[in-house]
Amino acid sequence: MSPPASPASPASPASPASPASPSPLSPPSSSTPPANEKDLVVTATDVQVVGATPELQQIINSVIKTQAGGETSQNQIQRDVAAILDTGLFVDARVNTTTSPVGLSVVYRVQPLIVRSLQLSGAKTLTYQVVLPLFQPQIGKAISPEALKQTVEQINKWYADKGYNLARVVSIKPSSEGILSLNVAEGLVSNVKFRFVNDEGNTVDSKGKPVTGRTKEDFLRQQLKLKPGQIFQNNVVKQDLQQLYKLGLFENVNVALEGDATGVDVVYQLKELGARGINVGGNYNADQGIVGTLNYQDRNIGGINDTLSANVEVGARDFQFDGRYSSPYRITNPDRFGYSINAFRKRGLSEVFDGDVKLANADRPREGKIGGSVSLQRPIDGWDTSLGFNYARVSIRDRDGTITPKDEKGNPLTFSGTGIDDLATVSFTAVKDQRDNPFNPTKGSILSLSTEQSVPIGLGNISMNRLRANYSQFLPVKLYNSKNPQVLALNLQGGTVLGDLPPYDAFNLGGPNSVRGYDAGDVGSGRTYVLASAEYRFPVFPILGGVLFADFGSDLGSGDTVLGNPAGVRNKPGSGFGYGAGVRFDSPLGLIRADYGLNDLGESRLHFGIGQRF
Repeated sequence: MSPPASPASPASPASPASPASPSPLSPPSSSTPPANEKDLVVTATDVQVVGATPELQQIINSVIKTQAGGETSQNQIQRDVAAILDTGLFVDARVNTTTSPVGLSVVYRVQPLIVRSLQLSGAKTLTYQVVLPLFQPQIGKAISPEALKQTVEQINKWYADKGYNLARVVSIKPSSEGILSLNVAEGLVSNVKFRFVNDEGNTVDSKGKPVTGRTKEDFLRQQLKLKPGQIFQNNVVKQDLQQLYKLGLFENVNVALEGDATGVDVVYQLKELGARGINVGGNYNADQGIVGTLNYQDRNIGGINDTLSANVEVGARDFQFDGRYSSPYRITNPDRFGYSINAFRKRGLSEVFDGDVKLANADRPREGKIGGSVSLQRPIDGWDTSLGFNYARVSIRDRDGTITPKDEKGNPLTFSGTGIDDLATVSFTAVKDQRDNPFNPTKGSILSLSTEQSVPIGLGNISMNRLRANYSQFLPVKLYNSKNPQVLALNLQGGTVLGDLPPYDAFNLGGPNSVRGYDAGDVGSGRTYVLASAEYRFPVFPILGGVLFADFGSDLGSGDTVLGNPAGVRNKPGSGFGYGAGVRFDSPLGLIRADYGLNDLGESRLHFGIGQRF
């Protein structure tokens, strides 16, 4: 059915239409006075209404001017009959008058309109199956404006309960045949538009031209469930907002509505993040000497959310790189998988082996990895899933690059015992992400489940399965009045390894992404672990936030089940607790965090990182 031509107030049905031709007045029981006597004013000694329900009698009494004890005339009585018919609630109205020495007795005889059927117009979501039961008690009875009003409220509530926030009843008009014409406006989406916002919060630049964005509008439309021609539904718009945030391309996404319930334009106002960046730098450290770095990242190649990142480090002793290209799954092309390709060469101090026990030459162990991975992604029943193949050749070396298979106490550092392992795995990950923003969530949750099965090939012939689960919940709180949101963030995660476990691949506890207040890996290195964290995040200034946090982690006594017991020989406690405070700075490079943590041993550490802890 087509939408109505114009909206009206939803609070109550519009005034009913008048019949095409009102019934003529019936002759009074007394003789009709001459024409020049019709304006003769007399006293109405008695006024009665016959044939109407009590509700309709009240309506008649409110529209007629002739009242008991008041003055009236034949012309006024005729105008009263016309007013009764003009309500549209009666198919006939007549009047009888009787004169007496003290005045005039008036009897209005009416025939109320009988509701016989319903006609629905302007509806796409509202059906006869919904509205007929609501009107059924009125069918075959005299029309009741109060009953119609209550039914309108029920229909508007039905719209609201279904999330059709713009939909409402425009009017109910009865015909003289008893047909109720129910006209609704449901919030038909005429168009979906996108407007990009600059740093000043404007959608036009200094020259009055629209701000342009890198992201293609066709790509954005493909992400949305709400399309032109559909009915505006609040929960669908919320899902679309969440989907746009999940792209990781936007700092802010807002929705504006233009038009009315008969035709509305949905306008998404988008503030893009700095998706492209290149950094060239250098540093000096005692381990590697002078190191030059080159970092490049583009998170929106071609304006369709493809990502390319490349990190290169060149030093006097080593050359390292990490490159990745990703193209996410497109819901508009369900037969195409998303994919990611990664290649890397890394070397650094081992979090598992770094400590009091060193190599035989008194050097600190370095863990090197070279390899790559390929993964395919697609959603399954509301879960974002990924299937990947990963390969890494892992070696333990000293500062000069010499392979060292054992530490100074003779404990093996690789599973093969040669100082080099080949680790090939097939991984599967399922994620249910219900956060409102993947980078800085204020509500919702995310659950990640993963398994990684090794393929026993190459050096070490490793056969293992790594299981992990990670759950985060974000709860909006308001401990004080603030413009920006306050959040209670909770995280619980755990994992275990079945089968062979190379010592360098143990679960490490401690550090900026684990138990703060400890250095990386100083709490434990185990086959199994649990880690719990809680944060209260609050705004300080528009670009600066604060955090109070507490972390607890444990290897559940599994440290000595790792080959060579690296945690035990380095006197790691196996469990630890940390707490403290930190700041979050919203910079052009992303969210930068700094946390000052105290641990249960009385030690303290200052940690830095990019993005929220979880």
